[in-house]
Amino acid sequence: MTLTLTLREPPQAPVGGAPLSPDRLASLRRTEIERLELWHGNRRTPLGELFAVSGDGSEHVRVEGDHLARVAGLGTGMSGGRLTLAGGAGPHAGAGMRGGELVVEGDAGDWAGAEMRGGLLVVRGSAGRSLGGAYAGARAGMRGGEIVVHGDAGEEAGAGLRRGLIAVAGHAGGAAGLRALAGTIVAFGALGAHPGAGMRRASIVAMTAATLLPTYARACTYRPPFLRLCLRRLRALGLPVTDEQLEGRYTRWSGDRLELGRAEILILERPR
Repeated sequence: MTLTLTLREPPQAPVGGAPLSPDRLASLRRTEIERLELWHGNRRTPLGELFAVSGDGSEHVRVEGDHLARVAGLGTGMSGGRLTLAGGAGPHAGAGMRGGELVVEGDAGDWAGAEMRGGLLVVRGSAGRSLGGAYAGARAGMRGGEIVVHGDAGEEAGAGLRRGLIAVAGHAGGAAGLRALAGTIVAFGALGAHPGAGMRRASIVAMTAATLLPTYARACTYRPPFLRLCLRRLRALGLPVTDEQLEGRYTRWSGDRLELGRAEILILERPR
């Protein structure tokens, strides 16, 4: 059975949605869920006043509403189960996520998957800035797991990336992979300005031509073995990976020479 939470009306102030994750609700009965308190602006409000609750706690939770962009932190720190957000998500969706599956059927706000450590985050629409990024003062952003965005992503996707996979079907904004140490970012659409700035060992894969910083130097053109496995995984997750991308040759640019110079940006070589 699926536990369904339906937003009753547009919130008058931002709502803190961190408690609405499957692993936190699975053991609770409907009445207990309705009594849970959420931050609504600067006061705590029973969940039942904000959401209509259908069913008891379950490992499958569905949150519905036309104004979920006003609910922040949905899926924060979740470690298991499946959470579906029908109608989009506010900022910090899936931040610190450790396991399970979070599906956003619309757009996601800024900081989706920030400092994520495991699990799968799927955004059917577009995502804001700092996708899988690091919060101010933190040394590391995403440290594991997978993020798949079917639309565009804002600036600084994968900033501080340490491990894991981020894939963006559309446009990826400027400074993707900023200060990343490891992990992989795949951009199927246009790649914004200054990709890989300060990147140390991570990989960025671009399926279209990209303008790189002068601190990156051309190294070779080849078929990266790891990339074929990565793209097969993304195809299995529903991204439209073509045979040309799967079997194609990629030009490797190494950098950032202002750092270790061991990172790479791989750009798909188009047939002449």
